[in-house]
This record gives sequence, C-alpha cells and structure tokens, in this order.
Amino acid sequence: MEEKKLSWKQLPEGDVLEAGTSRNFKTGNWRSVRPIHIPERCIHCLICWVYCPDSAIKTQDGKFLEFDYDYCKGCGICAHECPKDAISMEPEKK
Repeated sequence: MEEKKLSWKQLPEGDVLEAGTSRNFKTGNWRSVRPIHIPERCIHCLICWVYCPDSAIKTQDGKFLEFDYDYCKGCGICAHECPKDAISMEPEKK
C-alpha cells in the first residue's frame, strides 16, 4: 500500500522539510542542444562551472573535467560565458 503524503496545507506550522534536489532525477533528456568542450581553447578559468545552473560541469584539481550530461539541460549559459569560446552548442543526437 502506497503511503499518502500530506499536502502543504496539512503540514504543521514550523515543520522542517527536507531540501528539494534533482540529484535523484536525471533531467538531461530535456536537452535539444548539448555543450561540447573544445580542450585546445580551454584555459580552465571555470567560469562555465560558476554559471552552470544545473551543476553539470565536473572539475578536478581546479580544471574542467567533463560535462555531466545526465543533468545538463542544454541552456547554453556555459558557452555564452566562456571567454575563450571553448564550449560550442551542438544539436542533440538521438
């Protein structure tokens, strides 16, 4: 039997709720375009990482590592903010 969840109106005042997260829900399949990293142009400034609203840019030791396409929604902010044009947006291949 499935547990019935309370609506927000039924919660007691001052109730502490768990923070919302998309960590358990892969949302990358919403994408119609995907960012492609161009390593020879990248200076590892990580401006893309700062601006990514989905935390979909993986870094290691202060350097760009890869995109996490499971969560990237293809908004293109990373490519727009990159000062060296090291990220291009290309149509999603299905």
